Amino acid sequence: MALDVLLRLLILAAVASAMPMPGAADPAGAGLAIGFYDKTCPKAEELVLEEMRDIVHEDRTLGPALLRLLFHDCFVRVGCDGSIMLKSRSKKGERDAKPMSYSLRGFHEVERIKAKLEDECPLTVSCADIIIMAARDAVYLTNGPRFPVETGRRDGKVSSCVDAENDLAPPNANIVDLKTYFSVKNLSWKDLVVLSGSHTIGRAQCNAFAPDRLYNNSGKGVQDPTLDKAYAPELRERCEPGNEKDETRVDMDPKSPYEFDLSYYRDVLSNRTLFVSDQALLDDKLTRDYVARMAAAESTEEYFHDYAAAMINMGRMEVLTGDNGEIRKICSAYVD
Repeated sequence: MALDVLLRLLILAAVASAMPMPGAADPAGAGLAIGFYDKTCPKAEELVLEEMRDIVHEDRTLGPALLRLLFHDCFVRVGCDGSIMLKSRSKKGERDAKPMSYSLRGFHEVERIKAKLEDECPLTVSCADIIIMAARDAVYLTNGPRFPVETGRRDGKVSSCVDAENDLAPPNANIVDLKTYFSVKNLSWKDLVVLSGSHTIGRAQCNAFAPDRLYNNSGKGVQDPTLDKAYAPELRERCEPGNEKDETRVDMDPKSPYEFDLSYYRDVLSNRTLFVSDQALLDDKLTRDYVARMAAAESTEEYFHDYAAAMINMGRMEVLTGDNGEIRKICSAYVD
């Protein structure tokens, strides 16, 4: 299975690099800058943070949801281009792909922020930039770091469920597959292990993890043998066996689900995470060593520094800038 995924992704990457496309993205992230809107919309970041404060105050689950929305936007197709927001009447957009079926949320909140920015400076700030600023502020508002993010992205015009199904690592991915998905996007093993720490906040639906972790690991009808034996019964009480549509939500970091801290790495080291892809970080020396160091750390300083760097790396992936893409007035426009 890992070999099949590896070959498929490498072939896709080779084909993509060999075929120049009109309006192609810039893989180096040229055109992005910290303070890109300083002259054209100087209050942009302030307005995003202000609106995010209200959003998280009203429903604290929306902060982690918006962080997850960023990951789905950035890893699909050309990168962080706001295409995750586009709707498809024929149900063939990114939002309609199977990986999106696990309760992807935050679309309305992005539109809410966009409306504020349209009032302030019409057709200036892209949906893509709103998503990354909102995600950054979601981290900050759960006591994580607030770091400068580069802006200047433009919005993509294409949204395809096929791209989402090919580009997103599934929650049951092993370490070889995970590193492959990241390397195809020019992200490193360190970006992988650092960004995985985003699972320190938020919740996941049972249907996203229970089949692999609790009831049918590797298709053998058994519990994942790596899952902590004392933790498994707690999860079984929440997640119904055999129900592939179980939308019950479970905290990804039960000790501090809305605190951006190092608990995630302690959970990984203790075999108490929800996803196979979390547990997989222990199956590689480099990622395992990083997990162990963060689990033992007395301060979040190193991690917060690394997280900011990894978020910037992800935000630069194959972005649309300059004359490419567009600035949409409504982020959730129809693509067909």
